Formats: sequence, C-alpha cells, structure tokens
Amino acid sequence: MIIKSESKVKNGLYLVSTPIGNLKDITFRAIEILKLSNFILCEDTRVSKNLLNKYEIKSKLISNYKFNEKKNVSRVMDILKSGKIVSLISDAGTPNISDPGAVLVNECIKHNINIIPIPGVSAVTAAVSISGFSEKFFFYGFFPEKNKILENDLSKLSELESAIVFFISSKKINKIIPFLKKYFIDRKILLCREISKMYEEFIRSDVKNLELLNSNLRGELTIVISEKKNEEKFLSKLTESDKINIQKMINKISIKEIVNVINQSNPVAKKEIYNYCLKLKNGN
Repeated sequence: MIIKSESKVKNGLYLVSTPIGNLKDITFRAIEILKLSNFILCEDTRVSKNLLNKYEIKSKLISNYKFNEKKNVSRVMDILKSGKIVSLISDAGTPNISDPGAVLVNECIKHNINIIPIPGVSAVTAAVSISGFSEKFFFYGFFPEKNKILENDLSKLSELESAIVFFISSKKINKIIPFLKKYFIDRKILLCREISKMYEEFIRSDVKNLELLNSNLRGELTIVISEKKNEEKFLSKLTESDKINIQKMINKISIKEIVNVINQSNPVAKKEIYNYCLKLKNGN
C-alpha cells in the first residue's frame, strides 16, 4: 500500500487510534503516521506487531504499559526534544482512554511538545452509536476492584440522567451484575462483546432481567446503561378522576397494583400515586 502525504508532518507526539478487532478498521492517515514515526510506543509488542506487519510498518517499537510508562518518560522526552516523531498506540482503540498515555501527554504539555491526535476507532462511541440510548453519555471506564469504592461510585452515577459507559473483563461481569441491578434496576442495558471480531455479540436487556453470562466468555465487554427516566416530565398531580378510581380500589387490591393501574392510563409520577394511597390508608 502506497500512501502519499497531503501535507508536511510535524514533529511531536501522535496519539494514533488502532483497530479494536478487525485490522481493516484503520485510517490511511494512521498508517502514514505510523510509517513516518521514528518510534512507536505500544502496550504489548506482540499484539502491535500483528497490525504493523500487516501494513508493512517498520518503525522501532518501545514497550509502554501501565507499570513502566513513568520510567519511559525521560527517554521518550529526550527523543521528542531532538525533533523526532513518536507515535503512541494502545493494544486496541484510542490511546489514553483507559489505557497508558496520560503521564507522557502531560509531560509534553509541560514542555510545549506538539501533541496530535489521529482519530479512529473507539469501543465507547461504537457501543453508544448502536445502543439506542441518549446521545449524551458519561464514560466511566473500568470498574474498581474494591466493593466499597464500586458502590460509592455507582450510587453517584445512578443519579446521572445521561447514558453511562463501562469497560469490564468478561471474566468479572457476573460479579458486577448484582451491583448493576441494585443501582440501575429501572434502566436498559447493552453489552457489547468482541466488537468487530469474528465472535462479535450484542446483548440487549432490561437491567432487572439481566442473567449471569457464560463463565467461559473471553475478552473485554463494553457496557452501556440507558439514561435515567426523568419523572419530572410526568404530571405532578393526580386528576379528580384518578382519585375517585383509587378510592374504589384502595381496599380491594394492593397499593403496588393501584400504582400500576393508574400509571398505565395516565403518566402520573408513581411516587405521587403511592403517597395518595398511603394518605387514604391512614385515613387522612
């Protein structure tokens, strides 16, 4: 493949988006920049070589992962200050999004080194685009390991009205499902597995109906939780007709059943119906 550059390439750090599965999901510009790079920082050289070999990219690789990125900074900054071109890639997707990169990017900002993004694939936007949920979304990333931190964060996130996107290993999803049901019981969920790969799978469900998944699943999941229902959009007061119907039902069926009956015929906030039923029960 021969790619002609449309403009002179500036020296600096390039954050190059790479495929999240299908190796064809890469831009011409990304290939061009990677070929012109003096060095490419990558997480796992074995993974990156699959892509680089396919497109005959011969640039030198520097292993750059979570536990050595701070150690690499001094060396990489020396390379950048000498006027070289350095690209940063992750194993899949857009660099510095739940992947190593922040340390180097901030160091480049501090020293006025050019930082240029090469847009491309992102599991986040790919999942949101097919979710059918709100176009407004909050990206959280990977779930924390400690349950206390997890519950604290989910409690806060449950108050957001936007859709929410998470990453998680398929091996850990069954541990997380009970927490999702606790905090997002009234929402819908989309689970995306192996996006763009051979065994690509999309699971749609109501959170309350979500069942444990096959424990033999492999890879990472991208999860999208639907936006919070805004009950402020409902009518704030019951009509006189609603109240008469509730009075007729109050000693015949449960409050829960009354709430469902009234809510189906008139979009009144469930809390409003419930409170009126309690008022009648208490004789007020």
